[in-house]
Amino acid sequence: MAQFATGVTVISYLADGAPAGMTANAFMSVSLEPPLVLVSVRAASRFHQHMQAGVCYGVNFLADDQRHLSGHFGGRPVDGIEPPFIHRNGTPLLDGSLVHLVARTVDVHPAGDHLLYIAQVEDIRFGSPRGPLLFYGGRYHHMPTRHPVIDHRDAADCC
Repeated sequence: MAQFATGVTVISYLADGAPAGMTANAFMSVSLEPPLVLVSVRAASRFHQHMQAGVCYGVNFLADDQRHLSGHFGGRPVDGIEPPFIHRNGTPLLDGSLVHLVARTVDVHPAGDHLLYIAQVEDIRFGSPRGPLLFYGGRYHHMPTRHPVIDHRDAADCC
């Protein structure tokens, strides 16, 4: 699976009322109508203890200058880092990400030692255009990008 290039996300959620997060590259779009996304998470994860149908989670698409946050939420916490959480509709999100999604869990499916969390996108916001953080072959990579033309005013009101 290391030969499959992916973007890097941090899935953010509330754990006992406090913002928490985990790095995930097993994220995908499922449907445009209705707007559905999926994240695959180990069943033994802390996320599973706090997530169920009807509960929202955030999806933060990381930019190439947010690599430190990927490691921090990926099991290698960095002392002194205070994650820059903001809140949207009660859901914590990482300030400065390329894209923020707020998604409400609609279904959970067991899949081996993982659970697939399908959620409907309730809100989407775009950050400042920068290159995405990519992961391939067990390493982070940079990709030169041409930024799409997006009317952020329309996109912010889409969901």
